[in-house]
Amino acid sequence: MNLEFTVTAEEAGIRIDRYLSDRCSEVSRSYLQKLLKDEAVLVNQKTVKSNYKVCPNDYILICIPEAIEPEIEAEDMPLEIIYEDKDIILINKPKGMVVHPAAGHYSGTLVNGLMAHCRDDLSGINGVMRPGIVHRIDMDTTGVLIVCKNDMAHNSIAEQLKEHSITRKYYAVVHGVLKEDEGTVNAPIGRHPVDRKKMSINEKNGREAVTHYRVLERYRQFTYVECQLETGRTHQIRVHMASINHPLLGDSVYGPAKSPFRLTGQTLHAGVLGIIHPRSGEYMEFTAPLPEYFEDLLRKLRTT
Repeated sequence: MNLEFTVTAEEAGIRIDRYLSDRCSEVSRSYLQKLLKDEAVLVNQKTVKSNYKVCPNDYILICIPEAIEPEIEAEDMPLEIIYEDKDIILINKPKGMVVHPAAGHYSGTLVNGLMAHCRDDLSGINGVMRPGIVHRIDMDTTGVLIVCKNDMAHNSIAEQLKEHSITRKYYAVVHGVLKEDEGTVNAPIGRHPVDRKKMSINEKNGREAVTHYRVLERYRQFTYVECQLETGRTHQIRVHMASINHPLLGDSVYGPAKSPFRLTGQTLHAGVLGIIHPRSGEYMEFTAPLPEYFEDLLRKLRTT
């Protein structure tokens, strides 16, 4: 598959890896960098390095190789399917499950389970390790995740993600008592300048990130909130809430190292996902109930 772009005057000066990442949201940035390294990206019919800064009227051609059969094993495992048709499948992902194979997690992932359930019916756009995956949620985040069964569906959902038209509502418990009933965090997010495993507010090199939140319940030391994503950056809610001094309960990466409750990772649940169906054009909204641990936590907080 080939993709073609022509750089506008307004886009000039951007590194090509970032330019391509912005224009090709359905392809991961790491995969785009691999394509650059493999000389599969041509600018004005010449190869360039990932630090090349695009110029006005640059003609860019990306040669994406045909998807090959993933070298990952299908594993029979219970999947909580919220909805499924010939184009998409919606999963309620449990806590502790990694979405796709990566270093240290080559089995037991959602993709391993999907390979067994869907067999050959998964889109190949996002590479051999992530068949069907158009977006993801963290290992310790629970809730609704959409997976695409073909490239048509993948391109449609990726475009909706790019246009910020997908409804995504998350539920979280944060440290401290929020005074305002609702608010918005509008702050760009990029890699942490020192710890490359973390994200941070990055005014210089970060990408636009907007999170809307509203208070659902207040407790003595915590607040139960709904967060609606306008954008979908890595760790967005975790970074944004920590930036206003209300990190997520259980999040030892962006919040306190120790939690007053026995939790595994951040208290965050993807409760609502709304999309325009790729084939029918109909708006569809899917929900996943709070997991049992989350409900138990809320009961404890209401009585303390």
